[in-house]
Amino acid sequence: MVAPVPYLNKLPELIPRKVLLGNPDKVQVQLSPDGTKLSWIAPNEKNVLNVWVQNIGEKDAVMITDDQKRGIIHYGWVWNGQQLYYIQDKGGDENWHLYVTDMNTKETKDLTPFDGVRAQNVITDRNHPDEIYVGLNKRDKSLFDMYHLNLKTGELKLDTENPGDVLGWMTDHNFVIRGAVVMNQQTADTIIRTRKNKKDSWKDLITFPFGENGGPVAFTPDNKNLYVKTSIGSDTVKLVEIDGTTGEEVKNIYQSDKVDLGRVFLDPITHQILGVSIDYTKMEVIILDDSIKADYEYLKSVTEGQFYVVSANKSNTKWIVAYMLDTKPLSYYTYDRETKKADFLFTHQPEMEKYKLAEMKPVIIKSRDGLEMVCYLTLPVGVEAKNLPMILHPHGGPWARDRWGLNGTAQWLANRGYAVLQVNYRGSTGFGKEFVNAGNGEWGGKMQDDLTDAVKWAIKEGVADPKKVGIMGGSYGGYATLAGVTFTPDLYAVGVDIVGPSHIKTFFKTIPAYWATFKKELVLRVGDVENDEELNKKISPFHHADKIKVPLLIAQGKNDPRVNIEESNQMVEAMRKNNLPVTYIVYPDEGHGFARPENNIDFFGRTELFLKQYLGGRAQKFEKSEETSAEEK
Repeated sequence: MVAPVPYLNKLPELIPRKVLLGNPDKVQVQLSPDGTKLSWIAPNEKNVLNVWVQNIGEKDAVMITDDQKRGIIHYGWVWNGQQLYYIQDKGGDENWHLYVTDMNTKETKDLTPFDGVRAQNVITDRNHPDEIYVGLNKRDKSLFDMYHLNLKTGELKLDTENPGDVLGWMTDHNFVIRGAVVMNQQTADTIIRTRKNKKDSWKDLITFPFGENGGPVAFTPDNKNLYVKTSIGSDTVKLVEIDGTTGEEVKNIYQSDKVDLGRVFLDPITHQILGVSIDYTKMEVIILDDSIKADYEYLKSVTEGQFYVVSANKSNTKWIVAYMLDTKPLSYYTYDRETKKADFLFTHQPEMEKYKLAEMKPVIIKSRDGLEMVCYLTLPVGVEAKNLPMILHPHGGPWARDRWGLNGTAQWLANRGYAVLQVNYRGSTGFGKEFVNAGNGEWGGKMQDDLTDAVKWAIKEGVADPKKVGIMGGSYGGYATLAGVTFTPDLYAVGVDIVGPSHIKTFFKTIPAYWATFKKELVLRVGDVENDEELNKKISPFHHADKIKVPLLIAQGKNDPRVNIEESNQMVEAMRKNNLPVTYIVYPDEGHGFARPENNIDFFGRTELFLKQYLGGRAQKFEKSEETSAEEK
């Protein structure tokens, strides 16, 4: 064990793991369609997340669902106002089922009771309150057909069959499936396909060649044209209107030269574009319609933080607004558009308010070949940013990005005494197509160099102790961890890999069947490792396990459908064959990440003891709970 870092007694009080990393108190707050009820996800007496409903103006809430193990992570109101729907899998297998719960009887029904079948692409419509569309791979495990569900009769019938290349579907304003996002499986081009009506044949409307970014947003108010995000003709993704017959651009609605378009805000009744968001280092909302300018100007004055509308009633006269900061829990307000008045509801985790949280600072770091990387640095509170033990925390995806805001993992690590650096390396999304495409064919190459360059920046700036840098990540971040300790074995003092692929050829061979439609894109982004063994050996940490010099902690969900458990098994076996120190934890009832709070807290408890041993930070007392399924292998 290394000596404790000298400033631990200067840190604010230890924040319990369950406060930063456990279940929220209330989250995903929504309004009922008639605006008379609030709903949210919160834990029951067994700490399992369920949906609760409260009449506005009353104090007591009622738990409507009754999940006993996994916890509900996504739900919504059916527009009839009498039912709620949610999706749930078994043990992390990601074969989601669609459930509906009756508000009055609390009876829950599995609407897709098919073993081994995944429900996705759930679509509801305010003008068709008793109907739902849901995508199911019932006919073919690699394809999702769209089914129409009548909630009054319970009838589930095939509406639109997938011809073999559709990734997702969209409805028009009459609740007819008229749009499809398609992947050409030979070229990895993305195509928007439309039809005039249900009886008409489908037509390819616009093609995004591989390397371009974009997709449909919605039909225009008259149901004739489409609002589309596209990078064609520019580096960054812009918002345009295209002709629904020819696919030609009619109007450029909004474009930023610096960053991709983010969210598009539509009026739910008129379907007009109201505004958009962009996010370079922090989120910014741009209002494009005068009808909501007064609302947003008022909401800016209510409290500090970035805010966004998370729910609205059917008439769009009442909103739920969430405010986000990096050092405070998410706060929810109700807002009445008619009176222009907002009222505070609660924060998502009130226990956090008792503690001093660390600021997340955006920094721009240049890669060795000149790319500007948006990064976030979180430092321990009350400590000089000098010669600190540091955790590099690469995000998963890798076609995703880190954002500014409250981050439980970063806060936990900073509270334990570590600087935390999060890097949007090349291949990360949101910064233009050139930045994304710069990551093509660079797993273990320039993408990894970007992480190395970020660490060297922190060392050069005097922030990081060069002898006490750890790397920790999940999914692709887990791969980056394994690549870091194998390809740059002298850079890191310790590594923590969570469900990361170690052998890219076997990873490709075991991906879920429903990834088949975009397999070609995966090959073009990563490389054809199944037919190029030299490339596979070059980028797979498994083949370089003998180079590891530092202790490694590996955590894996046994039922992971994306990164098969063999990815971790074979890496652990290779390390032990070479007498290298590795701690291996398996959670038999988890998949790609850990959903059950008992398992999540168990993992973080083990991790902070592990980091304390090799980097010298501090740790909360840890004892294995009887509720966790953790198995040390």
